[in-house]
Amino acid sequence: MRKLQFPDTVREALRRRYARQKKDWLDGGGDWPMTVTLGQVSESDALRQTGYVRDWIRAWQEWNGPGTLEWTERLWRTIGAQQLPGRLLLTSPEEVSAWVGEEHRWRSARDRYRRLTSRWPLLRHRLYRHFDVLADYADPDIDRLESLLDWLNYNPQSNLYPRQLPISGLDSKWLESRRGLVTDLVTAMQGNDPDGTEFHQCCGLRPPPTLVHLRILDPALRQQVGGLGDITAPIGEIAGLALSVKRLFIVENLQTGLAFEDMVGAVVVMALGYGVDILARLDWIRDAECVYWGDIDTHGFAILNRARTHLPRLKSRLMDETTLLDHKYLWVEERLPHTADTLPLLTDEEEIVYRGLKQNQWGSNVRLEQERLPWPEVWPVLKY
Repeated sequence: MRKLQFPDTVREALRRRYARQKKDWLDGGGDWPMTVTLGQVSESDALRQTGYVRDWIRAWQEWNGPGTLEWTERLWRTIGAQQLPGRLLLTSPEEVSAWVGEEHRWRSARDRYRRLTSRWPLLRHRLYRHFDVLADYADPDIDRLESLLDWLNYNPQSNLYPRQLPISGLDSKWLESRRGLVTDLVTAMQGNDPDGTEFHQCCGLRPPPTLVHLRILDPALRQQVGGLGDITAPIGEIAGLALSVKRLFIVENLQTGLAFEDMVGAVVVMALGYGVDILARLDWIRDAECVYWGDIDTHGFAILNRARTHLPRLKSRLMDETTLLDHKYLWVEERLPHTADTLPLLTDEEEIVYRGLKQNQWGSNVRLEQERLPWPEVWPVLKY
């Protein structure tokens, strides 16, 4: 005898199916009615497991829930005629949601989905992904989201900062925490792919200025900017400084940059990461000796490779095999290595280290962070 399905076991099976398929059901998907077979019992089964079969029949006799329960009649030689549970028919997602205690969430998601896709049909290709938003957002949040989509639809290139949007109740914290959702829905309304799409760009909004953090290490150069030595400012303002720089250091770690001592003609830029492209806007570093010191991991070399597209004569420091192997006791794991097999702008020596890291030559996902190296050891190497 196959295992008989009691109401509790049916509920758990429906809960799993609801979790898997509820998003598809929003747009009318699914095969209805849904049929749930409750089990099959022979007379010998009933005689052998009388208590089990009796409990099963009684559980369905006492059941009173959504759907249609079909009974089957069996005429057995010894026991006689018996009415047995046959199958349960559920005609809609509403009945499934009632079975699993999700009636309120399903109704909210369904009604909001219908309203929004009726207003913007292109959302049908994307909105179903956001079932939890549709089901769980408070009404004021849904109204705010709808007002935002409406305003962006009619003002696709406003070039406003998010704070300037004329939408009641909209604040930067609310919007910041929902940037992914808004990007996905706005690109859907535009008929575009969200992958790789930047939030401000797709919404036609003005992004915050890109800030650059640098330290002017030369006291004479500091006098050119009113004595300032530690500056964080938009890239456009940094580009306008027109400093007479002889050496530019690029380091990934903020604390590393703060530790640099005074040096004639030198400036250090900190924590750009993959934003090294902005260095192309600094005309006053064209003739400077440029030095990059990043982590010895795949991303450190990828950033170096990227920076060389703008600074072809860029040199690396302390990113060699000797430095890596001499500090094995400081290694950590690089969780998500860079995907490229080779980086064309690396030197031969740098490429050897990069390839060794990629191929796990010295261990699995080896990483040596620059801030772990002892400062008294590295500073003499950096400044000469």
